[in-house]
Amino acid sequence: MDNTDTTPAKPEDIWVALGLLTRLPLPARDWDNARHAALAAWAYPLAGFIVGVIACLLGTLAQAFGLPAGMVAALVLLGLTLLTGAMHEDGLADTADGFWGGANPARRLDIMKDSHIGAYGVIALITGFTLRWSALTALLSAGWLWTPILVTAMTSRAAMAYVMNILPNARASGLSSLTGRPGKTGPRIAAAIAAAGAILGFGLSGIWLLIIAGATLLGCAALARQKIGGQTGDILGATQQVTEITMLATVCTLVL
Repeated sequence: MDNTDTTPAKPEDIWVALGLLTRLPLPARDWDNARHAALAAWAYPLAGFIVGVIACLLGTLAQAFGLPAGMVAALVLLGLTLLTGAMHEDGLADTADGFWGGANPARRLDIMKDSHIGAYGVIALITGFTLRWSALTALLSAGWLWTPILVTAMTSRAAMAYVMNILPNARASGLSSLTGRPGKTGPRIAAAIAAAGAILGFGLSGIWLLIIAGATLLGCAALARQKIGGQTGDILGATQQVTEITMLATVCTLVL
């Protein structure tokens, strides 16, 4: 059954995106975040922007106390993780466990649904945090804080919207199935928001970041299609994490 959502974008979608992608204490609203998640996909980069702003404020405060770059980077990562309830990191770990711990799509999906973490998940988390921390430490040492974090936070969440659109749901149940799939308009708006942020932040070099982000999300989508035949909430979280990592690495090559 096609459950693609074609509802036009609305301002309240921003609240839905924040309610779904963050753990911010938002005022109660009379709608179900999960059921409106597909139509709010265009606002995912805005949710990322707000998460990034709060994390950057934490980093700026840490810098004001004279903490070294490595500690500031660790605190920024802690802020990014806590603000989202570690949902993207959890998706990365579950995806790693499922993709490389299962012999067939059904078994992989079962493993991904299991709340226990395996060796592949641990390796993925350690590698992901190490790469992000290393990149942020290098950028902070060179005087960069706000721009890389905001741009990567926005663009990596726009990538999630695109994966939701181009892949079918791998499960008949679960959060991803409940949310449905956004139509083409939502991801395009998300991409436009992310592109504006990247170009405003890095000028024409931002185009390279967008190319890398696009290649990364397509790679994640292709792997998900091969391994489980579609996408789940874990796939979206893993896409966000991998896209953020590749973008931070690209920023390092562009500005350092």
